Amino acid sequence: MTQTQTETQSRTQAEGRPLPRTTPPRRGGAGRQHHAGPLAYVLLGLAALVSLFPLYWNLVAASHTGERVVEAPAPLLPGPRLLDNLEFAWNQVDMGEALVNTTVVAGLVALSTVLFSTLAGFAFAKLPFRGRNVLLALVVATMTVPPQLSVIPLYRIITDLGWVDQLQSVVLPSLVAAFGVFFMRQFLVEALPVELVEAARMDGANSLRIIWHVVFPVARPAMAVLGMLVFVQAWNDFFWPFIALTPDGNPTLQVALAGLGAGNHSVDQAVVLTGALISTVPLLLVFAVLGKHIVGGITAGAVKN
Repeated sequence: MTQTQTETQSRTQAEGRPLPRTTPPRRGGAGRQHHAGPLAYVLLGLAALVSLFPLYWNLVAASHTGERVVEAPAPLLPGPRLLDNLEFAWNQVDMGEALVNTTVVAGLVALSTVLFSTLAGFAFAKLPFRGRNVLLALVVATMTVPPQLSVIPLYRIITDLGWVDQLQSVVLPSLVAAFGVFFMRQFLVEALPVELVEAARMDGANSLRIIWHVVFPVARPAMAVLGMLVFVQAWNDFFWPFIALTPDGNPTLQVALAGLGAGNHSVDQAVVLTGALISTVPLLLVFAVLGKHIVGGITAGAVKN
């Protein structure tokens, strides 16, 4: 503080006036809070509207007749036939059984894929063994093989086993995925220090305890993301379930939707879109219930001490 400033403060105190407020020096960019401007909110609002419009129009189409849906211009406001279309779609095919079957299939596929992919990813990331890189390359190479190439041999296998129109024919071929193994391996390479695994072994923990108490807690954010992706994919899968299952036997939702709205000479698009709306609502509920937990897990996994 200079002599002039000292004299000014002394004279101010003597006169009984409050001292002037001093402004602390501004720091750099670290710790500064950035606030979104109006343009950011406008762009986010437009993105939300564009993303929600297909779901909204699905609801609109499900509330009209099939003739009105295919007319031009298409309706943009809800109509009066939503409850009638819901009842007709629910009764035309066994939507209740299809919902249960799809929940079972998607849940089992998601759980098994997350479990086996985490175990394999941990082995490829932290366990030294001969041929590890070659095996990982083979696993990744299987992602380039089109799934259509395995349809005929796979169908012959389930036919010989007597699994046609049985849910195990859809679950067992999807117990693990190469993408899941590679995804978990890449996450554990960075997130799981090898020193942590070695410390657990020095404390006398076997492989099972290391996986349960060390690997799973560290991999929980990636497991949540992988489980969400696999669950949605299994829920929406149509190609292989349509081959292995039948609409009149033991269908999943996507197979049941293939038999919706079929008439003598045409397909009622309103009824088909009503079935699509029914199949979409459970996914929206899952995201509404688990969305915060998944995002919180991702955020927790991104913070490093």
